[in-house]
Amino acid sequence: MKPLSSLLSLFGIASRSIADSTLLHSRSVRDRTSATITLCVFALFVPSLLACSQILADDTPSGIPATAAKSEWNGFDRYDFDVDGKRVLVVTPKTAAPGRPWVWHGEFFGHKPAPDIALLKDGFHVVYMSVPDMLGSPKAVRHWNACYAAMTGDLKLANRVALVGLSRGGLYCYNWAIANPDKVACLYGDAPVCDFKSWPGGKGTGPGSPRDWKLVLDQWGFRDDAEAVAYTGNPVDNLKPLADAKVPLLHVFGDADEVVPWEENTGLIADRYPQLGGKIELIRKPGVKHHPHGLEDSTPIVEFVRKHSLEAAPR
Repeated sequence: MKPLSSLLSLFGIASRSIADSTLLHSRSVRDRTSATITLCVFALFVPSLLACSQILADDTPSGIPATAAKSEWNGFDRYDFDVDGKRVLVVTPKTAAPGRPWVWHGEFFGHKPAPDIALLKDGFHVVYMSVPDMLGSPKAVRHWNACYAAMTGDLKLANRVALVGLSRGGLYCYNWAIANPDKVACLYGDAPVCDFKSWPGGKGTGPGSPRDWKLVLDQWGFRDDAEAVAYTGNPVDNLKPLADAKVPLLHVFGDADEVVPWEENTGLIADRYPQLGGKIELIRKPGVKHHPHGLEDSTPIVEFVRKHSLEAAPR
């Protein structure tokens, strides 16, 4: 870093100058002793000055790679870098809240950003890992495991994270949470996909997505449609680990959703999770389809994430 190297050069020149000028003109033992003392005192201050120069020269937060690309996102610093061969972005708060809570998006980072902005102001970090077209498959979960290790290890973020699953992002969040229930503070789903048979499979009342259904077959390694339809590892089938870990859920959904029918996704979660001892909050948007996502007033979302993240932080 230029500021640091310049300071080092300055120290080198200054120390040589003091030594040369003092020793060359010394005429007595007292003078030589004085020169030695001067150099020793100067050397004592060098480490502290160097540390200060390091801080001033590099404002990248601790744990973020020096090679990360820095930009601005809604008034906050954003850093993009690779983890496990995949692009990760981290938006940092001005001052981190106690416990360093964070929010992790499954997909569509930046869409309806009001909750993220409010949480950043509260001291949360916001994270997204780009693994598109993996649809929360086991491969995606492995990449997420690596991302979690980097966030909690290098960046020292909280051990329990608030997950945000918007639409297909629900598959990412739920499947990772089910594999790692002890690492989840809470899960907020916004019209979330909770069963790939519903979307992209289109095996219920929705139209599905043939292109994305092929991705499901490929990502999970199913031989054919019949094997995929018989699969019992979707979030709607596998909620017990979350209930046992007492992970709180919040779903915001439109009850006229034509893309991700709520009855086949949120509705099944809402029926089954309480039976397993879990708690789920529902915010229904009457007559609303798959779009628009979110709420006009995102306060309930922000309060849900804040409450459960801060409760989980000390654990």
